[in-house]
Amino acid sequence: MEGRTHVCNRTRLKCSRTGGLGDLTIVVELGSRMSETSTEKSVKNYITPSGLLRLREELRFLLTRERPAVTQVVAWAASNGDRSENADYKYGKRRLRQIDSRIRFLTKRIDAAEVVDPEAPRAGRAATQAFFGATVRYTDAVGTERIVSIVGLDEVDLERNHISWVSPLARALMKAGAGDVVVLHAPGSTQKLHVLDVRYERIPVAPFSVPPGAEAQPDVRTT
Repeated sequence: MEGRTHVCNRTRLKCSRTGGLGDLTIVVELGSRMSETSTEKSVKNYITPSGLLRLREELRFLLTRERPAVTQVVAWAASNGDRSENADYKYGKRRLRQIDSRIRFLTKRIDAAEVVDPEAPRAGRAATQAFFGATVRYTDAVGTERIVSIVGLDEVDLERNHISWVSPLARALMKAGAGDVVVLHAPGSTQKLHVLDVRYERIPVAPFSVPPGAEAQPDVRTT
């Protein structure tokens, strides 16, 4: 049976295509991430369990370790005299504003999260076609085989081939199954992708790690 053809024409980026589909994937995915702020209010925050855990770990770090540590630095710097000439005080206050902004952002993303587990049992089309959480194997116009996993906006990781579900590539692949042909419209090119396989499995998300050089209290976890 011949596969179906899906068309996606969502990209409005003004940039040139410099390489194969690997470069094209990066271009369209970066376009999706650049629009994250504008889409935050208009789309649901679908996320995998591992992605939600990472957001919660980062929020916990900011609330219980980094913010208290920076607050102590600011208090110490303020006690040293003229604040207008105090670099430690200025940096600390600026960092506190950044931390508070990130805390507000993470809180909103977590509160709005709609968790979709790729490993959950599926039936019918949900098991054979590409939706959120799918790992899709396909070939591009020159026959190069590639694999991508469709994840949430907060889980994009190009090194792991994790693309957001609102990216042009993911939209092109949506609802496609093995044997289908989808058409990806991207900056400067149109390509046909041949879907080889759609599966649902655990998508490994890089765990949250403390940023190098960050001020932080000791990690004391309650049991």
